[in-house]
Amino acid sequence: MNNNKPRQLRNIGVIAHVDAGKTTTSERILFYTGESHRIGDVNAGTTQLDFDPQERKRGITINSAATTVHWNGVQINLIDTPGHIDFNIEVNRSLRVLDGAVVVFDGVAGVEPQTETNWRLADQYRVPRIAFINKLDRVGADFLRVVAMMEERLGTKVLPLQLPIGTEGDFRGVVDLVGLRALVWARDDAREPYAVTEIPAPLMALAQAHRARLVEAAVEQDDAALNAYLNGDAVDEATLRACIRRATLTGAFVPALAGSAFRNRGVEPLLDAVVDYLPSPSDVLRAEGTPASDPQGPFAALAFKLVADDHGAKVFVRVYRGRLKRGDSVLNASTGRHERVARLYEVHADAHVEREELVAGDIAAIVGLKDTLTGHTLCDPAHPLHLEEISVPEPVIDVAIEPKTRDDLTGLSKALHALLREDPSLRMRQDAESGQTILSGMGELQLEVSVEKLRARFGVEVLVGRPQVAYRETITRAVEVYHVHKKQSGGPGQFAQVTLRFAPLARGEGVRFASEVVGGAVPREFIPAVEQGIQRAAQTGAIAGAPVVDFEATLLDGAFHERDSSTLAFELAAFAAAREAFAKAEPVVLEPVMAVEVVTPVEHLGDVIGDLHRRRGHVRGQGQRGNAAVVDAQVPLAEMFGYIGHLRALSSGRAQYTMQFDHYAVAPASVVAEMAQR
Repeated sequence: MNNNKPRQLRNIGVIAHVDAGKTTTSERILFYTGESHRIGDVNAGTTQLDFDPQERKRGITINSAATTVHWNGVQINLIDTPGHIDFNIEVNRSLRVLDGAVVVFDGVAGVEPQTETNWRLADQYRVPRIAFINKLDRVGADFLRVVAMMEERLGTKVLPLQLPIGTEGDFRGVVDLVGLRALVWARDDAREPYAVTEIPAPLMALAQAHRARLVEAAVEQDDAALNAYLNGDAVDEATLRACIRRATLTGAFVPALAGSAFRNRGVEPLLDAVVDYLPSPSDVLRAEGTPASDPQGPFAALAFKLVADDHGAKVFVRVYRGRLKRGDSVLNASTGRHERVARLYEVHADAHVEREELVAGDIAAIVGLKDTLTGHTLCDPAHPLHLEEISVPEPVIDVAIEPKTRDDLTGLSKALHALLREDPSLRMRQDAESGQTILSGMGELQLEVSVEKLRARFGVEVLVGRPQVAYRETITRAVEVYHVHKKQSGGPGQFAQVTLRFAPLARGEGVRFASEVVGGAVPREFIPAVEQGIQRAAQTGAIAGAPVVDFEATLLDGAFHERDSSTLAFELAAFAAAREAFAKAEPVVLEPVMAVEVVTPVEHLGDVIGDLHRRRGHVRGQGQRGNAAVVDAQVPLAEMFGYIGHLRALSSGRAQYTMQFDHYAVAPASVVAEMAQR
């Protein structure tokens, strides 16, 4: 794993919408590279990468799983990521540390909502991609239609490197446009290699047209190749591959490959493309100027995942610079604390191989770190460095949980804190009115899985309330408030005076705090207490008791007493001032609005659209996918509970839908009034 020669290491992820065949593709990669001697089956619950009991029971990926394989002398560190929107944090933090990605598309459905979300995340982290258009053996599959759909919906240039031979059930191979040859699989047996043959005559004209377009786009990446091409010289295969690689790394275009992973067709050429076109760590330069692989520099790594199991708390890291040995002491630059490395592991799904050393470019696990969480930077104490952190989405759904018995009370608290350390997209708070523990997440499935973990992993039985929408509140105008906290009766006195300005921020900006105090009106040591009081007040809004977001609080002035002032006094003063401001600043309730895509038979289109309108939905557009209609809408989450049952009834069980969080919007007065009556 310590091979740091250029282009001998690939750190890649496999990403897709749920049920596009991502884990099936990953399992074939394990088989063809010799890492596994049997092919795991999602439906049979025998996959290696979906090893968690809940994953095998549900038939979906919940946790990202890392493994290492080798292909043609190149080591590939692979992370298989979830496709369900509720577990998007796993995709988010994986893409942050990966150098390249294989995006799997369903050959029938094409670009689905979660694919689009994952694509935008890859854009955000500047991750080069290749596309694998899968399931081309299914009825309605159309390779070139998916390519066109990618260009339209993802706003990227896509160039096929292959064309399918045969359609739907007759899909049997691909035309390799780079080598101008056909690769044909005679049977579905994964142990039988493909045959290299001549391109079928009916496909020759189409193949030559697509190759000409590929060559024309690729040679633009190299001046010498472009000049030779313009002079009429033929472009040899090696030059073409080098140009495609450069285009992939720069994002000039995305190469597209064809296949059917379930029928073991197209996986070996996909592995070749990973080696040929996706970057090695030495090809990548991070935004903060840190090379993705520098074994000679001082140690630097990013912690991107935390898992607690029988081996202890494992922190998954991507090493960007230097080396790390067992027993080394490192600085957690995010907390300022020193941590000691007890053990190092190379991870193969749920198996672990102990290592003596990690080197730049490695993705591995560390045991022994006590205070390290997702997004923390680990580095050489003599060379502190902060790497770009991992963005975490806001939760949109709540459930109230409580221990089933008194004996479960202590265990529940410990188990919840363990879950929150592992999954930063989960949040926990105490409801100010009921005193209940509220667990918040990205969706019903994520919360359901979390509750099951409490029972299965931690042995804690809980009672769970009905899922509720995670409303938020915000302010709509700026106000200035003055508050004096004074207590003189009995014991030491308390005194703190603050003047604060509260102003609204754009949606999604969160909570900001600033101080404009001059002349020591509020001593420096008390200013953090002011911020803490505001943050505590923001946990409960003035209208519905929901957290208050998207505002800026500025400490303008204040006063203190030499003897009676304290951090507690200033925290209480700021808390009271913030509560007053939230009531005065024309507060509003925000509700989560979901992006909903419904795929329905055309004859039920009118009923589906009418039902979405009744749910306060806004239909943004309609399209066609095969012989089905596609409706793109925005609908408040509160109106989507139980939707699947209504949709099945409307469409005789033939329609389906997906949804994901889109934005927070001001809730109408009728919703606020209904909340007040609860």
